[in-house]
Amino acid sequence: MAQETMTSSSMTGNSDAYISAAAQTAWTVPGLDAATPRRDIKTVGIIGAGTMGGGIAMNFATAGIPVRIVETTQEALDRGLQVVRNNYQRSADKGRFPQDEVEKRMDRLEGRLAIADLGDCDLVIEAVFENMDLKHKIFTELDKVMKPGAILATNTSALNIDEIASVTKRPEDVIGLHFFSPANVMKLLEIVRAAHTTDDVVATCMDLARKIEKIATLVGVCPGFVGNRMLFTRQKQALKLIRKGLMPWDIDAAINAFGFKMGPFQMSDLAGLDIGWSKGATTQNPIRDALCEMDRRGQKTKAGYYDYDDARRPIPSEVTAAIIRDITGAEPVTMPQDEIIETCIFPMINEAVKILEENKAQRPSDIDVVWLNGYGWPTDKGGPMFYGDMVGAKAVLARMEQLGAEDPEFAPAETLRRLAETGGKFTEIDCGGLKT
Repeated sequence: MAQETMTSSSMTGNSDAYISAAAQTAWTVPGLDAATPRRDIKTVGIIGAGTMGGGIAMNFATAGIPVRIVETTQEALDRGLQVVRNNYQRSADKGRFPQDEVEKRMDRLEGRLAIADLGDCDLVIEAVFENMDLKHKIFTELDKVMKPGAILATNTSALNIDEIASVTKRPEDVIGLHFFSPANVMKLLEIVRAAHTTDDVVATCMDLARKIEKIATLVGVCPGFVGNRMLFTRQKQALKLIRKGLMPWDIDAAINAFGFKMGPFQMSDLAGLDIGWSKGATTQNPIRDALCEMDRRGQKTKAGYYDYDDARRPIPSEVTAAIIRDITGAEPVTMPQDEIIETCIFPMINEAVKILEENKAQRPSDIDVVWLNGYGWPTDKGGPMFYGDMVGAKAVLARMEQLGAEDPEFAPAETLRRLAETGGKFTEIDCGGLKT
């Protein structure tokens, strides 16, 4: 059946109406019978009480659903539950809900130290760090201890969920529930349908997203899914600009001017430069490696790409500038902000087109929903697909032909070429929708 798309007629001056309609359309799953039975979710188990696990748990406790949360040590469990309590207390102190609501919500959280204690939960969400071997181990155990009919979900942000599901005897029960950090605040939930995920699991999770007040998009399995896959292209281009002699603060300033509150290097410092890095490690980002070796690991150490004062304000760093010059050998250069923006933003649009070509998203507007609600895309620019129509396919193609000549990974998508030739719109691309 033809895949419905959001109309883009006269929309360049009406991003608010487009955004509202896109968010509503995202709930529609073509081919999913409205009468599909839902699984009853009365209790939720969560593996990991860290930043993600604790934040995810809050969504369910807030919605009145009992949560059982598992950690490997009592110390880690106590620490995680205390962070949740502190978060709730801050909200109560700000008058967002009555003080007695703090205890009501905390009473819905129960800490445990064994995965087997989750066996009678209706849904379990794994929220440990991104390591496939660890996830294999956890899902092998879940397969043994979880009751029949339980939904087995992973919060992975980029790993192959089909591979995770392959260690179970019930891949039809496995799905991705990719929450965004902080999970108790961010509205987006990428629901990732794997190759064997059944309709009733999808329908149940879409309904559950509404119950916990998330904005959900259904996406397919590919590295990084929709949001992070596109983010990776922006990061790669930002690092290419560094190697050409630009400074992180020049690139961030351009992305800030575009409308993002944080540029790629500001965001890296906030998240922590040592994510996925360990002492002595050599990665594909030697500048990051050198900064980490100097204990410049981001805001938490008051130094990363930037220096930070006591108020955590970012200050361009001569130390970082020297490291960049030493590693790249490039002379400092300048570039107009518009060119920086095109170099970082247009590859995201091109990657989104490839995602649609590969049938990993339901429709173009879903991609805009992801970026508006998960990454702070500026609302006046409506999302990557909407913005693509604002600037036009010919402009995007011209930049991608230049970047693709430098690196084949950034070659223009065939559909981009077709749009440029025909005057077609990104928001009206129809490659058949999501397929698994």
